[in-house]
Amino acid sequence: MMPGMSHEGMMDSSDMPPGWTYSPSTYLQRLPIIALGAIGFVISRVLAAYQLGHIDGVWEPFFSGDAVRNGTEYIITSDVSKAWPIADGGLGATTYMFEVLMGVMGGRARWRTMPWMVLLFGIVVVPLGVISIYFIIIQPIVIGTYCTLCLLAALAMLIMIPYSLDELVAMGQFLVLNKRRGRPFWRSFFKGDALPGSGEDKQSGFDSDLGGTIKSATRGVAVPWTLVGSAAVGLWLMFSRLAFGTEPPMADSDHLVGALIVTVAVMAMAEVARPLRFINVAFGLWLIASPWLLIGAAPLASGASVITGILLIALSLPRGPRSKEHYGSWDRYVV
Repeated sequence: MMPGMSHEGMMDSSDMPPGWTYSPSTYLQRLPIIALGAIGFVISRVLAAYQLGHIDGVWEPFFSGDAVRNGTEYIITSDVSKAWPIADGGLGATTYMFEVLMGVMGGRARWRTMPWMVLLFGIVVVPLGVISIYFIIIQPIVIGTYCTLCLLAALAMLIMIPYSLDELVAMGQFLVLNKRRGRPFWRSFFKGDALPGSGEDKQSGFDSDLGGTIKSATRGVAVPWTLVGSAAVGLWLMFSRLAFGTEPPMADSDHLVGALIVTVAVMAMAEVARPLRFINVAFGLWLIASPWLLIGAAPLASGASVITGILLIALSLPRGPRSKEHYGSWDRYVV
């Protein structure tokens, strides 16, 4: 028992939400987030060390900056970076550290025993993750170059997001169902509770073979070829200026929209977030219209933008194959 927690909730051994086929709070489910958070922490720690003057240089294999600094050093000492009152690399390292710490807290049923922790964990991973990815997106537009380590940290943050969404859905379902049966909302939120109709996840964990362990860790996340195709379209757009020699503002639009397409496609790989893919339909419509609204693209690039937009819409409309997993009342939203 933990001090302050609901006695009934802690004594209940169920860990699988009603109508679900697995528990979204097992340590295996959280392991990808913890591992990626540790990677992000190490990267951000290096960036912060350079910003604070503890090291003289930062590894950068691809991108150049100015006469004395490479791309990474140029980015993390730019006016955008200095706009923060503290070293933004240190802020990122702190965020990743909290992700790791919150990832290891709680047991297999924390979606109903520690809803407050699940919500805080989701806030750190999802909204802050999207914001950090946005700042990575604007680097070549505002500053004029890239930062390899920043891109790697953003990739780690992006991959975390689909692995965290199912636990947020389960926590939300618990609070709604518990409120409907007359339990105080805030007491359930802060202290947890039992939930009639919950089950126990019998799926093997760390004691299974490697294949079984990976399968257990990735339940709730599927990678249909349509979303992979959408992400590939986004990556291609990010480098359209190299392929066609496009100039701003068209080149900046392609980079921004391409990065957002990749972000949406990866987030939609969580089955509970599959409807997010329809956002890419709007981006596809923009790609079709942008050659007539923006300058900077040659006729070949304009035609490619239209074709890319049509392809993106075609890839974003189908749901793709579903896994065998179920998510209770949320199943109706997996469209």
